[in-house]
Amino acid sequence: MVAPLTGGPDGAGSRDTGGRPRAVGTAGPGDRIPAPTAVGGTDRTRVRRLPDLAVHDRATLHAVLDAGRVAHLAVADGGQPYALPVAYARDGERVLVHGSTGSRLFRHLAAGAPACLTVTLLDGLVLARSAFESSMNYRCAMVLGTLTALTGEAKQAALHRLSEHLLPGRWAEIRPPTAKELAATLVLALPLDECSVKVSAGPPDDPEDDLDRPVWAGVVPVVETFGVPQPDPKLRHDLPPPEW
Repeated sequence: MVAPLTGGPDGAGSRDTGGRPRAVGTAGPGDRIPAPTAVGGTDRTRVRRLPDLAVHDRATLHAVLDAGRVAHLAVADGGQPYALPVAYARDGERVLVHGSTGSRLFRHLAAGAPACLTVTLLDGLVLARSAFESSMNYRCAMVLGTLTALTGEAKQAALHRLSEHLLPGRWAEIRPPTAKELAATLVLALPLDECSVKVSAGPPDDPEDDLDRPVWAGVVPVVETFGVPQPDPKLRHDLPPPEW
């Protein structure tokens, strides 16, 4: 039986990074972090578990959000928490999401319910010489706040931004949304006012007394790639697939 990976963004493993490279952009004890709008600059976003993995610069926050395509948007409704997987795009200092006007949870968010949006990018499995020290290399961002519904030209511009992030170049080729489709769609914006970023990278950090064990240790990279495009069986034109 294979032992589970017990580490992760907030796993049980110790992840003592004393012998591991620090994440780029990580603030040290003597660094001054502007508050309260800095990344991780509020009490709610201060990283308490493995704080040396916290990253406080906005360039890293933007890079993590720009690299992902799916976020999880959490909201409580009637005392019950829900986490919705959503497509998203960063637009300057805000994140855009869209959903159906028929969605109870999206209407709840549009009405101003507090929310938490998270994006996690898995970069590798860190295979240590014990289950406890095994973990993951990752980049993750968390954004807290309330979302605002966009209307009119701002709504259409946001849909264009979402399309360009998820499907570069497609907006210029596809049919634009109709008035009926726009009416059925909620587009929400979440400002990047209160957020945190955590980055873990590097090899395992096994204790000295485990290093002589005859167990392979290292990092198995995890890479997201596009596969071979599969044309729609109903495609009526001889057209090349997107190059990206």
